[in-house]
Amino acid sequence: MAETHRVKTVGILGAGKLGVVLSQLALRAGYDVYVAGSGNPAKIKLAVEVLAPGANAVYAEEAATKADIIILALPLGKYRTVPKSSLKNKLVIDAMNYWWEVDGLRDDLTDPTTSSSETVQKYLSESTVIKALNHMGYHDLLDEAKPNKSAKRKAIAIAGNQHRAMNKVEQFVTSLGFDVVIAGSLPDGIRLEPGSEVFGANVDARTLGEMIERFPLTERGQKVTAARNHTLAKSFNT
Repeated sequence: MAETHRVKTVGILGAGKLGVVLSQLALRAGYDVYVAGSGNPAKIKLAVEVLAPGANAVYAEEAATKADIIILALPLGKYRTVPKSSLKNKLVIDAMNYWWEVDGLRDDLTDPTTSSSETVQKYLSESTVIKALNHMGYHDLLDEAKPNKSAKRKAIAIAGNQHRAMNKVEQFVTSLGFDVVIAGSLPDGIRLEPGSEVFGANVDARTLGEMIERFPLTERGQKVTAARNHTLAKSFNT
């Protein structure tokens, strides 16, 4: 799956507000950055040059091929448009969230028995998907990034199944200017999605950890637990 060499190059699929901010942060941290929108990169070239000078506007396939880490920063409903074959054996950060206004009413993206990142991982079966960089607003990401060990540093939660990949993402997020809180495995990524207390959080590591831990006690957490227990019970009875 994901390679273990040091990350030097970042590919960002999605040239909207989040994609631009992540490009700025990655450039600031010293990475080579490739940004892709939908289709011809000429459509985003000027915006990238103005908003993230130093980043390269390219086709999605080129960003995926050249990058050590790829960040998905496009609408969640478009996850099947990413270049699956070019992402083979790649480390992919899922920074996407479900918005019904953009994605439409989608039962597959709101199923409480599975996290949206598990859905993405199922599609990108030959990639390693880690949930990260989705719960803090793009304005806060840009404004709150601080050097390592700075006072009042804010935290980003990550969730995933592979230890080495998680370590690499933790190092990457740290380099962007944030502390890291481990939320758990990829199924636990549901604790970071819209509808959770964590979503929108702009807090320190201790507070973020407390939010994640009390998710099962929240209304959303109880619904998720009930749905997953029901599915588990059905599997035992079949």
